Formats: sequence, structure tokens, C-alpha cells
Amino acid sequence: MTNLIYSAIASLDGYIADEQGRFDWSMPDEEVHAFINDLQRQIGTYLFGRRMYEVMTAWEGLSNDAGLPAVEHDFATMWDTTDKVVYSRTLETASSARTRIERNFAPDEVRRMKDETDRDLAVGGSELAAEALRAGLVDECHLFLSPIALGCGKRFLADGIRIELELLDERRFGNGVVYLRYGVGKSDR
Repeated sequence: MTNLIYSAIASLDGYIADEQGRFDWSMPDEEVHAFINDLQRQIGTYLFGRRMYEVMTAWEGLSNDAGLPAVEHDFATMWDTTDKVVYSRTLETASSARTRIERNFAPDEVRRMKDETDRDLAVGGSELAAEALRAGLVDECHLFLSPIALGCGKRFLADGIRIELELLDERRFGNGVVYLRYGVGKSDR
């Protein structure tokens, strides 16, 4: 069985976007981006909520851009060749290749996907991740803490979710970012 991984870049105080929805403060430098790329190579399918999907579609087709920095070209190539499932009640059509739209998040379907694939799955977007955490589907959380405190905004973890975590790995980067990899234990959903 494969893992479902929730990964995000967050502020020191646990926000993935500020109160205006901006996340420009979280853009990884080349060292962090290359590390993220190496982690993403194991992903066979991305699970996204609509808003996260719309942010990520900026990568669509960039693998054809010869002028892109190597680390970004690497990620764009992975984006283009990875399957995507978007959970949205409002999105009518996908704007990226290898993408299907599902109207509702179905935990049993995600369990089936985990059982039937040999590559990990990644969940993107804090609201969808909260549903997956509540359903007991998330196996690991990968958190990149940025050296900034925002004070408010969109949280990495939703209110009302209590989970026990086991630190599996850590790494410090030259720009002050810290990577924390946690195994997800039992939760109080």
C-alpha cells in the first residue's frame, strides 16, 4: 500500500497564506525547490481542492519552456506527467492534462486508489487535507516552515483536528526554511 502525503509551505505560526490570500512569501529558493522536486518524484497522483488546483495549473505546459530555470523545468515536467484528481462542485472542465474532476471527496475511493497503485498520492489544499485527515487517510505530513510569522490567514491544519505525529525526518536549508516530515498517528476527529 502507498502513502497519502499532505505537504505544504507554511509560516512559522502555521499559515499557508496571509489574510489577503497571498503566499508570495513562501516561494522556495533553488535549494528548497530541488528538495521538493526530489520528494515529488514519488507521487503518482495529486488530489486537489479547486482553489489549490487553480493555483497549481500555472505549471501546465511550462515543461515546454526552454528558458525556465532547471529546477522549475524539472517540477513542470513532473506536473505535466502526474495524474490529478480535483474535488470541486463548481469546476466544469479541467484546464490541465491527466486531470479528472470529482464532485465529492469519497474516502473509500481514495483508499482504493492507495491500494491499487505503487506510487504515493499527495493531497493539496488545507480544506481537502482536513477531510482526508478526518477520514484517517493521511499517512505523512511534510511541512516546510518559512522564517516568517503572519499572525493570521489560512492555516496549514484546520481547527478541530487533533492528531498525534511522529517526527520521521528533518532538514535545515540555507535560507532559513526547515523541513519536517511527520508520520500521522491516531487522531481525534
